[in-house]
Amino acid sequence: MKPDEHYEPVIGLEVHAQLLTESKAFCGCTARFGNEPNTNVCPVCLGMPGALPVLNRNLVEFVLRMGLATNCTIAPSSIFARKNYFYPDLPKGYQISQYEEPICTGGWIEIDTESGGRRRIGITRIHMEEDAGKSIHDLDAATLVDVNRCGVPLIEIVSEPDLRSPREAYLYLYKVRQIVTYLGICDGNMEEGSLRCDANVSVRKKGESSFGTKTEVKNMNSFRNVERALEFEIDRQIRLLREGGTVEQATLLWDANRNSAYPMRSKEEAHDYRYFPEPDLLPVHVGEQWVRDVEAALPEHPTVRRDRFMTEHGLPDYDAGVLTSEKGIADYFESVIRELGPGGAGSAKSAGNWVMTDVLRVVGEQKIDIGAFPIRPERLAAMIRLIDDGTISGKIAKDVFAEMLLSDDDPLSIVRRKGLVQLSDEQALGAIVGEVLMKNPAQVKKFREGNENVFGYFVGEVMKATNGRANPRMVNDQLRKRLGSTSP
Repeated sequence: MKPDEHYEPVIGLEVHAQLLTESKAFCGCTARFGNEPNTNVCPVCLGMPGALPVLNRNLVEFVLRMGLATNCTIAPSSIFARKNYFYPDLPKGYQISQYEEPICTGGWIEIDTESGGRRRIGITRIHMEEDAGKSIHDLDAATLVDVNRCGVPLIEIVSEPDLRSPREAYLYLYKVRQIVTYLGICDGNMEEGSLRCDANVSVRKKGESSFGTKTEVKNMNSFRNVERALEFEIDRQIRLLREGGTVEQATLLWDANRNSAYPMRSKEEAHDYRYFPEPDLLPVHVGEQWVRDVEAALPEHPTVRRDRFMTEHGLPDYDAGVLTSEKGIADYFESVIRELGPGGAGSAKSAGNWVMTDVLRVVGEQKIDIGAFPIRPERLAAMIRLIDDGTISGKIAKDVFAEMLLSDDDPLSIVRRKGLVQLSDEQALGAIVGEVLMKNPAQVKKFREGNENVFGYFVGEVMKATNGRANPRMVNDQLRKRLGSTSP
């Protein structure tokens, strides 16, 4: 989407992250995804009369992790509230949330913009709440309700209206997902609904400080759909204003199949939900020691880790970004580095290349987590050492890597078993190079007349003659030496 000459968008995101606790927010039911519909239920999460909620301590622990990782102020005391509304998948008729006194406020997240700089996006608040159930609309126009999700713990991360383009919103959401997965509090799966995003969007003339009328866009279940939905809504609002119309405050549902959004209802305000303090739950008190303990246990922040990969391992910005995109990938890479031992930027770059290309290719093709990748870091490091010490070439290593996916043998055993040891005998290589040049006098003549492109042909012929086992550096040296003389 090209920036408009006269208007700029103002975007704020509300991100819901479903937490990876074993049980629900206020009862002992399992929070596991994928069980048979309407089986993860009890009187508490169904709102039966007389059933009282009990706060899950891990819900508080997880929101503290997120609050500290996003530079928020942690409230020593916060309270729950009832958010009242009617919907078929909300059997209690209200949702336990936080309103006036949330647990985390005033933080920020940095995003890496495509221009190369970093922008700080403010966090208004992060609060705790429980999830509602799920309505399933089937082809027979019936609506089925699954209440398994009722009471599953959530945190809502509300940004300031600091985002100025759909791309920035995409980058911000990506960073939120990266942080929650690094912290181990959410799996970040948008397709399954464990990470959900609503966007508040308005436009205003450039140079103005006041906000325009905002709409809320829902039902965006992928990073790409968030970007596409915002592009659509921003374009719609700008066209409307140019034609002399006005933007009406409303909630819109994004339809990815039609690439458009349509009105769902007029947008609710806080008073529509009739918030009041939850009478069945005490205030949440968070002591300084608890905060210090949580902070001390936080993993390295992904942005800090990316910067460290660049300074400590000498990696380019792009490589560092890919290798820190997920905590498991970064952990795997650093395990390979440790196994390789001291070696400087060269070893890190080589390890990074293998992880980014071959390892992540297999992970993607097999749709597995890197924790299930069959080649452990110590085996990959052992293979890279064979390249570094000249035992095998990079080309041969591709065949060794493929065999390592199928076998638990160490790389050297595979190399010996399959006869893949690199040919590095200078005398033997010299004889093969000489034979290749003798068989191709016309190409030799072209090279000596200045056609450097022929050189690759000679390298290929030597590799073919040695079944790819020739040491590439030695082949190049031998060819340069012989082609520089008066006779092959």
